Amino acid sequence: MATVNERRLLSRRALLGTAAASAIASVSVAIAPSAQARPAADPLVAANPTPTPVRLTLPAPTGPHPLGTASFHLVDQARVDPWQDSRPARELMIQLWYPALAADGHPAAPWMSPGAAAFFEQGQGIPSGTLLLPVTHAHLAAPVDRGRCGRPVLLYSPGLRSDRSLGTALIEELASHGYLVVAIDHTYDADQVEFPGGRVETFAITGDIDNALIAKALAVRTADTRFVLDQLTALNSGHNTDVGRQTLPPTLAGAFDLSRVGILGHSLGGATAAAAIRADRRLRAGVNLDGSLLPPVTAGTERPFLLFGSDPGPGSEDPSWDQFWASQYGWKRELALIGCTHISFTDLETLLPQAAPILGLTPSQVTQAIGTLDPHRAIHAQRDYVRAFFDLHLRHLDNHLLQRPSPRYPQIRFLR
Repeated sequence: MATVNERRLLSRRALLGTAAASAIASVSVAIAPSAQARPAADPLVAANPTPTPVRLTLPAPTGPHPLGTASFHLVDQARVDPWQDSRPARELMIQLWYPALAADGHPAAPWMSPGAAAFFEQGQGIPSGTLLLPVTHAHLAAPVDRGRCGRPVLLYSPGLRSDRSLGTALIEELASHGYLVVAIDHTYDADQVEFPGGRVETFAITGDIDNALIAKALAVRTADTRFVLDQLTALNSGHNTDVGRQTLPPTLAGAFDLSRVGILGHSLGGATAAAAIRADRRLRAGVNLDGSLLPPVTAGTERPFLLFGSDPGPGSEDPSWDQFWASQYGWKRELALIGCTHISFTDLETLLPQAAPILGLTPSQVTQAIGTLDPHRAIHAQRDYVRAFFDLHLRHLDNHLLQRPSPRYPQIRFLR
């Protein structure tokens, strides 16, 4: 019988989760109980994968709006970088996804920037050209459709040793339905972050992944989130906060309705959502996608919060969610996505099955990584329930999806 620590290692809400990129090449679902370092993953790529390159694709967003995107290089001069004290200031890359007025003349954005993609492929042992990474449905620097009074804003925080690219399928869906989504790369706890000019900063956290380190990471990420909110306020006023003063997308100023801001994240990003909403009242609603929590994050707020987890199999209970539930006195709901795993809440839910034949992965290995639920149904449910939550609490639009189980979504279980 598994010990408590072994069950935590395999928990559907393992705090750090799989490095999102790593799972394409080395489908490892386990990570980080308190006081244990991340185990090395066993590579599952065949020795001689099929050389014919395959272009991976992302599911198309379903909303009425064409999409634009732009990346920004931000520097917080008030902080020495907490992971690299040789850096005199904290540097971040963020990516804005938004409804666009038109896409003509603006090229489609890559899923991952070229320099980051090269590090990703090299780090995972994927021969260059074997897999052609996706192209997104968003267009670089397309003019922003501000709507009548500005758009509600969502911040997205990825898991540890992940990066902003891995949330693209969900982010695009939200933006296509009228949200401005800001994806944050937390430098040095991400696998790789490319800055303008081609400089790539990689994961730089050393030592055991224990509760003290996670508490520090959450504090860093919360400070990152609050800094980004400050920068959005400046951008909304027409100030160019990008370090290189890149040309901003047309009609960006005034596009942010900063009275309606939510936050969501996967794994450690989900814990970041819970921590940041406690720290900053500008955040009005939050979603945790399968991330464990630590005190004091387990204490809730009066603002709405959704716990959305993977399949709650035997022995996978997470007491931190029970603690959060007991102290959350605002609107709350806990859902489970049946037949899915921790990494099902990333783009790997759709990319891994496509890549499997090229990488020599067996169907059982793919199932072990992403679960038994059909990827289309998994992504469809995630998109609809997350959007229903933010529509309800930021737009006051209620489609009743969060009130009770729906026969249209048998893969969604209402836990409480």
